Amino acid sequence: MNIQNPFHVLIVDDDSNHLKMLQKIIRSWGYHVSASDDGAKAVESVKERPYDLILMDVRMAQMSGIEALQHIKQYNPAIPILIMTAYSSVDSAVEALKAGAYDYLTKPLDFEVLKLSLARALEHTGLKAENVRLKSELSADYELENIIGKSQPMKKLIDMLTMIAPSEATVLITGESGTGKELVAKSIHHNSPRKDRPLVVINCAALAETLLESELFGHEKGAFTGADKRREGRFMQADKGTIFLDEIGEISSAMQAKLLRVIQEREIQRVGGEETLRVDVRILAATNRKLEEEVKSGKFREDLYYRLNVVTLCIPPLRDRRDDIPLLARHFLTKFSIKNRKQVKGFTPLSMDMLLKYPWPGNIRELENTIERAVIFLPDEHITEKELPSNITEAYADKQDWMEPPIPIEANRPLEKIEKEAILATLKANVGNKSETARRLGINRKTLHKKLKDYGID
Repeated sequence: MNIQNPFHVLIVDDDSNHLKMLQKIIRSWGYHVSASDDGAKAVESVKERPYDLILMDVRMAQMSGIEALQHIKQYNPAIPILIMTAYSSVDSAVEALKAGAYDYLTKPLDFEVLKLSLARALEHTGLKAENVRLKSELSADYELENIIGKSQPMKKLIDMLTMIAPSEATVLITGESGTGKELVAKSIHHNSPRKDRPLVVINCAALAETLLESELFGHEKGAFTGADKRREGRFMQADKGTIFLDEIGEISSAMQAKLLRVIQEREIQRVGGEETLRVDVRILAATNRKLEEEVKSGKFREDLYYRLNVVTLCIPPLRDRRDDIPLLARHFLTKFSIKNRKQVKGFTPLSMDMLLKYPWPGNIRELENTIERAVIFLPDEHITEKELPSNITEAYADKQDWMEPPIPIEANRPLEKIEKEAILATLKANVGNKSETARRLGINRKTLHKKLKDYGID
């Protein structure tokens, strides 16, 4: 007796006898199995339902396996696809591998080899998912290898962090709000020789000037109303460690002058005090402002800017690192599934496509909030477009409408013929996805099936 496992395999083959045989055999190994007799139908099925693996023939009448593979990989690049090909079609197998196939099998199939290939592909996928899960669990350690990102901008950033972290250099971290500047600062500290000493974080924008000065440098008893005892400031708390000055671009001119002296001399004076105190700190600062422009306009001191700007790290916005969206989304999915005690397996292909194409003005913070909200309202095992906020779904619909080429309408032609051409053009534009085609045309799926049947297509 075979133990049922959670993996769902889609088999695509236009040879009905071969398809039925494969269904029976693979199901006997304990897999969930679905079947399709055409590449276009397989593409539509993948958009409507998440599969763990696809086993697909190269030669099919309506849409070839290679063409279907290309469409599927554009929509869901993570899914492993095994291609079946005849011995005489090795060139097709090579083309499939270049297009992103996990592996190929030659016909007639050796079922032991097939069984092993299925297990190996699914194990590989499982290991990648487990790696993402482990990275999310270890992210609190701020190891550089745990910074989530495989895109080219993030690879460059991580390379720079690797060189910068062990040094004593002052670092200015720039980037839009929500890009993860504080995470980068913490990663620098935790990978530096000061990692066993304090990392002190202060948001400069959150405090009024008088409070900020006391917070940074400390104060003597009686220095101001309410100062009933001496208090050490954040610089002294960070002695032998690191201080992270977030939103440095928000401080006043007077505070800029005082901070410049600390950076130059590594000395501070408590508010209301005369004693000069030496501090040994590494300074990290961050801003979402363009400080070069602030310097030119006279809003930020040029000498302080150059003291802070020994090394600059610019964190790319999420829209410039879209390759990282699936990794980040799954990371947050794991985090909030555990937090909310829910069993969530992943995202449907359509919901992930929406996440990939949204511009993310709020960057990673917005993505994190989106995934948390989706998990909270999720009634099932997979996040669908229904759990995403309306600004994301509406932006996706607007973009799809803009991308669709207009259908030319010629005068003096039968309405039935114009309707048929409109339906077929929309079906083609949506890569055979009948659900999406029906939505675009403003009809239900049942009506679409009836019309396609009338045309002799379905």
